Amino acid sequence: MVQGGVETEIKLRIADPGSTAAHLRSAGFRESVTRLFEANTLYDRPDEQLRNSGTLLRLRQAGAKNVITWKGPGQPGPHKSRPEVETGIESLDALAQILESLGYTRTFRYEKYRTEFLRGGEPGVVTLDETPIGNFLELEGPAEWIDRTASELGFSPADYILDSYGRLYLADCERRHVQPTHMVFTS
Repeated sequence: MVQGGVETEIKLRIADPGSTAAHLRSAGFRESVTRLFEANTLYDRPDEQLRNSGTLLRLRQAGAKNVITWKGPGQPGPHKSRPEVETGIESLDALAQILESLGYTRTFRYEKYRTEFLRGGEPGVVTLDETPIGNFLELEGPAEWIDRTASELGFSPADYILDSYGRLYLADCERRHVQPTHMVFTS
């Protein structure tokens, strides 16, 4: 868990999570966090102060772990890079109440199943995300590691996606001609 620093990452669209996980294993990656359901809620002021400044405030529940994250404005470049501070919290509900008492409102909820992969001694992490709008790999780490790993996995910089899941969801809704709500799985 990043406590404070700069997050550098890309997303890559994939077709099949099972074959992608097998490909990662054959490339020497090992599952470090078993597939977990994640529920993420973004918060902002009613005037969209955070969104307008390019920042983000998120509460995440991943299994039994709860995390609050602040992300700063992104830096231009071939990778998504932005300041990030996050820490674990005891009670998601209590912190949600605190945020709402301070004038923040829930603006967007998104869900995914995430499996995390590491390769011994390397400075980055690969996550396999299964979302309601498709499946993605996220490569997070130093830029050089991202480029080398993406290439090794058969991707090029032309495949890099720098958009957030929120932006990808809005584009998906536009493509399907549906009104955006939240990016959640339907029963």
